[in-house]
Amino acid sequence: MLLNGYNEVLIESIKGWLQEDVGSGDVTTSTTIPEGHESKAIIHAKQGGIIAGLSIAELVFHIVDPTLQFRAEVQDGDRVEKGTVLCVVEGSTHMLLTGERLALNLLQRLSGIATRTRSFVDEIAGLPVRLVDTRKTTPGHRQLEKYAVRVGGGHNHRFGLYDAVMIKDNHIKGSGGITQAVTRARAGIPHTMKIEVETENLAQVNEALEAGADIIMLDNMSTENMREAAQCIREVAPHVKIEASGNVSLTTIRGIAETGVDIISVGRLTYSFESLDISLDLNEKKGG
Repeated sequence: MLLNGYNEVLIESIKGWLQEDVGSGDVTTSTTIPEGHESKAIIHAKQGGIIAGLSIAELVFHIVDPTLQFRAEVQDGDRVEKGTVLCVVEGSTHMLLTGERLALNLLQRLSGIATRTRSFVDEIAGLPVRLVDTRKTTPGHRQLEKYAVRVGGGHNHRFGLYDAVMIKDNHIKGSGGITQAVTRARAGIPHTMKIEVETENLAQVNEALEAGADIIMLDNMSTENMREAAQCIREVAPHVKIEASGNVSLTTIRGIAETGVDIISVGRLTYSFESLDISLDLNEKKGG
């Protein structure tokens, strides 16, 4: 399946989301459509974009009714035009309509994230820099949304608070400074874990370098200061990775990439996107 190691969590999440929507039953479908009625559903794009989440939509329909037949007509990562048929689902009309909204909600959101990510990736094409997401994700949907970023051509930053050290402004304040924060973190983590430090000016960059940070984030700096900071880091510690963050847009990202940073993190990939317009239409197959 799509998310190795997360399948059971994903399945339980989908069951919970279905329960939220369906509750004790779909009263409209049950009172208007005869039992045994079957249909063929066509899911199609109503606008162009990058598709992500087809296997998730398939999983939704499978959980609703394992007898539903799902056939994808495109693949995740494909760029489609308005009117493109994405997949076909056949079987019980009752079950198709029960799973319709959740399947579409997930497919629309993930395709929107993938489409937005691709637009940023296209802006930095040809430059040796990596676009990454952040932890600014919808609660309960992080694994899916980060998957959509990858489909769009981006990469993932840390998944949570548990898999990397990122020393930000409040950690610096609470520990008494960058040096103290890095020293304490280094003493408390395994040797395989990296330490990233968020910096806001050149003085902090120099302190992070002296403290032995593995990754230095240049947060909300001007492109001129980013360029100067990147040159300084390259001269002193060429092994240290440089990340740019803060107020990155489609109009500014290429200029930021040209300063010499290795990574650009963009929170709006997963919190400020427009869901792709995708619809499901039924074609009657046979009456019940």
